[in-house]
Amino acid sequence: MKVLIADDHAIVRRGTRELLAEAFSAATFVEVASGEEAVASLEQRPDLVIIDLSMPGRGGLDAVRSLHERAPQLPIVVMSQHAESAYAVRALRSGARGYVTKDSATEELVQAVRAARAGRTYVSPSIASQLADAVANPVESAPHEKLSNRELQVLRMLGNGKSIMEIANELALSDKTASTYRRRVLDKLGLATTAELIRYALKAGLAD
Repeated sequence: MKVLIADDHAIVRRGTRELLAEAFSAATFVEVASGEEAVASLEQRPDLVIIDLSMPGRGGLDAVRSLHERAPQLPIVVMSQHAESAYAVRALRSGARGYVTKDSATEELVQAVRAARAGRTYVSPSIASQLADAVANPVESAPHEKLSNRELQVLRMLGNGKSIMEIANELALSDKTASTYRRRVLDKLGLATTAELIRYALKAGLAD
């Protein structure tokens, strides 16, 4: 089994590789640090992808969608710091078969990999509980659920105190394009200032 690990932190890639090597002795690994590299690495014909959502450049959700479009049968497991069910839903809709939070990955990643390879879906129990609560107690969708994956990424970065210039650099965008995304987020959320966006992101649990 060839595993593609996409995460911009070398220590996370190393820990993931060691964990999976222990569980799957015949596994080999390809490591990349961005969504663009993950999509390009399809040329190496991986049997499984482990991918983070928060990486520089192309957003992880967009990378998951591209990977799924190019290789629909390829099992993709997202390993993310985001413990909100909204991110899990977006990842699964984009083509992932598994969603594991990084704080529980040691216990759950191997289970997620086995499920994904068998064609089943796996999500961390804490997120599954959130999803069950949402089904049992439906409420009106939060305004940020109207945002595109890129717009959600920009909102989260603004909520974490990033400037437009920093966002542009990290996402490989021009300052003008980053500003355009900010304006779209403001319009869709019915807000007027960046300060209001930051407060919204914090209240919605979208910022670290």
